[in-house]
Amino acid sequence: MVELGTATNLENLGLSVGTPDIASVGPLAFGPQGILFIADNVGANIFAVDVNDADDGSPQDVNVDNIDASLASYLGCSRDDVAIRDMAVHPTSNSLYLSVMRGAGDSAIPVIFRIAGDGSIADVALENVAFSQYAITDAAEADDPRVVTRMQLRTVTVTDMSYVDGLLMVAGTSNEEFTSTFRRIPFPFNGEAESNSLEIFHVSHGKYETAAPIRAFVPYQGNSSILASYTCTPVVQFTLADLDAGKHVMGKTVAELGSHNHPLDLISYERDGGEYLLVCNDRHPLFKIACQDIDGQGPLTVPDDSLDASPADPVTPGVGVPRELLPHPGVKRMVNLNGNGVVMLQQDDDGHTHLHTYATATL
Repeated sequence: MVELGTATNLENLGLSVGTPDIASVGPLAFGPQGILFIADNVGANIFAVDVNDADDGSPQDVNVDNIDASLASYLGCSRDDVAIRDMAVHPTSNSLYLSVMRGAGDSAIPVIFRIAGDGSIADVALENVAFSQYAITDAAEADDPRVVTRMQLRTVTVTDMSYVDGLLMVAGTSNEEFTSTFRRIPFPFNGEAESNSLEIFHVSHGKYETAAPIRAFVPYQGNSSILASYTCTPVVQFTLADLDAGKHVMGKTVAELGSHNHPLDLISYERDGGEYLLVCNDRHPLFKIACQDIDGQGPLTVPDDSLDASPADPVTPGVGVPRELLPHPGVKRMVNLNGNGVVMLQQDDDGHTHLHTYATATL
């Protein structure tokens, strides 16, 4: 177990020592001074935790076969009881952090794991740590009957997070009429958060959408824009300068991959002087988009029934911005290894899960 110490700048970061009441773990993101943000959808909270990972290290490739079996052995449970929710890389130690739920339902236990460059595994203690807490006061109630993309509204309060220039950007839902919401929360958690309701055009559905949340997003172009992926599966660009507080914002749909498809993750990386985005989905191969192609893509606003593919058809050609398919099967999660590589969580045909690192020069 990784024992955590007291933060060196508690006052500046708004942290205090105690035991955070974390009911679940989902999306992760790192902020200033190695602070780990942990989304808790069951409790409708976001926690900022000092993981006290002060080691400075060069990025090391993380390659761990059967990581799900290793985590199950560590937790003393079956492999089927291990659900890896997200990954993040510590900005200085370059260690990989995983959010994991052991079990399901009311008896599920949240765990944070640290994977070192040598593949060693340790769980991160979450008692007597320096932390702060942000309560999402406009989250749907736990018994809210509304469902989006076949998921209860409360469970998608936070779907993805990214820290940029003093703000924790949070995608998810709210209890408002237009449930799809994008929040910008100042850190330390002592300022006024701003939020926007979002609207996009679903090409395969042939309609505008305000309920389904962003499933994954990534800042790009010097953090001036974000690219977001939605279920069924539009890829949408938002300009951050357009996100005035309280404004209802229309995103620009730049690609559509067709129905019956669920986005899993989206990251950015640089290669040969250009910026690229990787998008993984549950039914389509991993694909790459050149950021320079996004600006030249006009908004998709015309329905296309041909994209409403049968669930038996694993790949549809899609429309919109050009993309390149990559030969990396079964990708479930991805994280940029501080510019040197991309760590991918991949599931093989037998259902086993592995961690593999690929140099950005090869992608």
